Amino acid sequence: MSNHSKCKKNNLLNIKFCVFILAAFILFTSCVSGMEPATTSGMAVTSGEISLSEATPASVSVSESPPDIEPDVDSDLNQYSLPDGFVYVADVIPTAQLEIRYFSNDNFTGTVIDGYEAPKAILTTEAAQALKIAADKLYEQGYCIKIFDTYRPQRAVNHFIRWAQDPDDIKMKDNYYPELDKSVLFKLGYIAKRSGHSRGSTVDLTLVEISTGEDLDMGSGFDFFGEISNHGTSLITPEQEKNRNILRDAMVDAGFEVYSNEWWHYKLKDEPYPDTYFDFPVK
Repeated sequence: MSNHSKCKKNNLLNIKFCVFILAAFILFTSCVSGMEPATTSGMAVTSGEISLSEATPASVSVSESPPDIEPDVDSDLNQYSLPDGFVYVADVIPTAQLEIRYFSNDNFTGTVIDGYEAPKAILTTEAAQALKIAADKLYEQGYCIKIFDTYRPQRAVNHFIRWAQDPDDIKMKDNYYPELDKSVLFKLGYIAKRSGHSRGSTVDLTLVEISTGEDLDMGSGFDFFGEISNHGTSLITPEQEKNRNILRDAMVDAGFEVYSNEWWHYKLKDEPYPDTYFDFPVK
């Protein structure tokens, strides 16, 4: 082989070697850049804390597991610690519908009542379990229970008393007591200075037909002060009386007592706190 051929061959080997070295360098550089700290992907680190100040670009593939982040707590969840012996009705009876009127303006006072900080239904454990028996029986018949009120703080009752002592506040008269003067509401038993609701085992409720989603016609609305709301009244139709009796029979069979003046009102017969009036808020 001539010297010229040998030289040409050596030059070709040198070129291949350089190409190999260059390719290896490029591969090494790309691997190192893929191992850069997370700060390059949009995280700002300040005083040892990680702030997700920017979203990771869509073109970057993140193979590492994200850091554990404590989730925000939704303030609407049942995080409030109830006193011993009390439960949220929704935790015991998931099918129950809640329409807590005293957490709204749709009640006989026309304003949210003191002590109602959330539209929750709370009962003693015993009352909730008895109500579940009634609710399950009614559900088999095609009805859900709809709850208007359960446990009621004493401060709410005090609110009612102040309202009743103001003769000029009659903005809800046409809706709730059109035939009565406010001054007789205590005498007739529609409002009391002490309420069984504050003992935690009384519930105000109606029925909803599952197939239609409509409330059953009971002849009068919740908290309507008048004879038409009484059990045994002659002012309602046979169909309305039948609807009231469906609710009454299920509640009585489950251990509740009827209140003659209000078709919606039921108290657990063997209530656990017959002489205690609670005042913790509904929230």
